[in-house]
Amino acid sequence: MRSVSADPAPDHDIEIGSSRLSGPFHIHCRRAADGQPETIVQSVSLKTRLFGQSHWGVSGFSFIRDILTMLEPHLSQESSKAWIGLEKCKALSRCIKVRRAKSLPSHPTPNLPPRELVDQLVDAYLRTTESIYRILHVPTFRRQYNALWLSDNQLADVGFAAQLRLVLAIGAVTYDDTFSLRSSALQWVHEAQLLVAQLKFKSALTIQALQNNLLLLFAQERLNTGGESAWVSLGTLVRKSMYMGLHRDPGNLRQYSFLMVEMRRRIWNTILEVNLQASLSSGGSPLITLGDFDAAPPGNFDDEQLEATDPVASVGFTKTSITIALRRTFPQRLAVVKFLNDLGSPQTYDETLRLDAELREVYRELIHTLRPGSQYISPQGPAPLEIQMVDFLMHRYLLSLHAPYFGSGLHGAEFALSKKTVAESSLRLWLAACPSPLMGGVEEFQRLVTCSAGFYPTVTLHAAVLIAVELRMQLQEDTNLFPMPLRPDLLAVLEEAKAWYLRMLEAGETNVKGYFLISGMAAQIQGLLKGLQRDDMVDLLIQEVENVEAKCLPILERLMAALPEQRVDEPPDIRDDWEFAVSSWPLKCFLADH
Repeated sequence: MRSVSADPAPDHDIEIGSSRLSGPFHIHCRRAADGQPETIVQSVSLKTRLFGQSHWGVSGFSFIRDILTMLEPHLSQESSKAWIGLEKCKALSRCIKVRRAKSLPSHPTPNLPPRELVDQLVDAYLRTTESIYRILHVPTFRRQYNALWLSDNQLADVGFAAQLRLVLAIGAVTYDDTFSLRSSALQWVHEAQLLVAQLKFKSALTIQALQNNLLLLFAQERLNTGGESAWVSLGTLVRKSMYMGLHRDPGNLRQYSFLMVEMRRRIWNTILEVNLQASLSSGGSPLITLGDFDAAPPGNFDDEQLEATDPVASVGFTKTSITIALRRTFPQRLAVVKFLNDLGSPQTYDETLRLDAELREVYRELIHTLRPGSQYISPQGPAPLEIQMVDFLMHRYLLSLHAPYFGSGLHGAEFALSKKTVAESSLRLWLAACPSPLMGGVEEFQRLVTCSAGFYPTVTLHAAVLIAVELRMQLQEDTNLFPMPLRPDLLAVLEEAKAWYLRMLEAGETNVKGYFLISGMAAQIQGLLKGLQRDDMVDLLIQEVENVEAKCLPILERLMAALPEQRVDEPPDIRDDWEFAVSSWPLKCFLADH
């Protein structure tokens, strides 16, 4: 149902809906103004949480509402095969999570895997995380790491013991194609939390403590563990680092060693970057401005240089060059997130175009910087994985800026840029995550997309959904007697997306709603291609929902069978599995009758 907002602002409405799966929710919309498209969704509130416009489900809810509205009456019937199948998957998913949690130790264990495996996991962490987000001084880490093996795995430093476990957990995500070390990674994260909890308050106000806080955030996101959203945790970390003075450039404070100066700059820079990314993903305000800090970006040094006397910044490529290049784009990306999520944002299409132009300009400069033959004269340039991660990140910002206007762009020439940007960026993101065999790809990046949780798989699913929307709108707008054929590469994405999501389940993901979503959209497009009427379309959609059980339940059963048996005292609440999580599509919001 729909109601007019009680808010005195004349340009806002609140749409109220309810679903059997979710209960009541509120969709906050801004009415059309001069030079604006149709009403735009600004935020969604569900239970006690509010999600802003950059959350990928907020701007996308209208794209799939028609599908879910058709399905809701059938899913509401507890005796329906479709509902029973979803219920089985959701209940088993919850049981897997409970069993995983109950298998964790109550105290940290001193044992680590064989060194050969640990070496591989450390290297994987350095490639997939440290190469973009500078957290550690690698020579210092390696000295402590080597000392660990010389001491027969006996460590007195609680902070480093936690740090190593978090590094191993992050590295384990991309160890292989199926995340075979998931149970070990969950244990390492849990043990690290137990170790960090032993530290006193003053011991937590150290560079090492900040490093561990950052590592824990990365580990929790990629393993989908931890009860608090990254955006909330980052708020604490930003203030903690400010309390320690990291937002002030070390040159304005007391004398530090050169190593400490650069480490403070690196860690503050990473906190800025991760805070902005969490704000983008959650739809929350960054709660920081360029005037809140004066810390300079990190210098272009390799880690070994930081321990030298009077080092000179390199003119070639170093292990910090990508971090510096990304920092140059920070003001523009911050402006995009604040534009989307801040209450005082003008949110006009003219402002969207201005931000788009600025973001594209710094993106071009970024490409020029990282391209072979650029300013970095060193033969050792960025690795393909590093370039892929940076490109993926930048296209996520472009996508977020234009997604609110995507539907409008399909109906009006004045918004054609939004249509073009969303379509192109979505396809680019998809091909990076799941390239065709002929294209090839970066294997470790594909593992991040398939085996991790959070940013990478969420953006990939978003891209697939938007490609499906593009195809659907082409079919719905085509008034020719013989419709123009759809692009085969775009059509292929639909089946590829279903296969990719099944690989995610094989790697340990437990939530089937992504497969449910993609299957429904693919079925609707097939129905439109066949010219089906509404009743036949509903039958086709129900058949696809029933197929979710056939495809997903056997995988979940295998995941369950591989875990040690535990007694579950209470049956899981299946509605919990449909939570509007920061990293997931707000699916249950769309199951309302309107």
